[in-house]
Amino acid sequence: QVQVLESGGGLVQAGGSLRLSCAASGLTFTTYPVAWFRQTPGKERDFVAAISWDGGSTRYADSVKGRFTISRDNAKNTVYLQMNSLRPGDTAVYYCAARNGPAPTSTTWYRYDYWGQGTQVTVSS
Repeated sequence: QVQVLESGGGLVQAGGSLRLSCAASGLTFTTYPVAWFRQTPGKERDFVAAISWDGGSTRYADSVKGRFTISRDNAKNTVYLQMNSLRPGDTAVYYCAARNGPAPTSTTWYRYDYWGQGTQVTVSS
């Protein structure tokens, strides 16, 4: 059974940092592109960042470029999202998603096959 589990969310003041982790069981991350999305109540799930299966390619939403960094450690079957200079507008539930490979990364949520349950990130002003 495939499970994707996010961790690392929490409450932080504006300007602070958090690192989210995404771990998988039941599948080997090494061949899967992985992305982070975020969602607030009543809104669609928005793309945040994505990384290719080998970590050689990354892409970011314009709103997080220069502040967030996605990375992966395939030996640990884990993907990370380092979030710096956080803003109240970054408040959301953050989801990790993996796409069946081989495939390129995508900014579209429905192209991903496996999802975690999400982790809450709250940035206070």
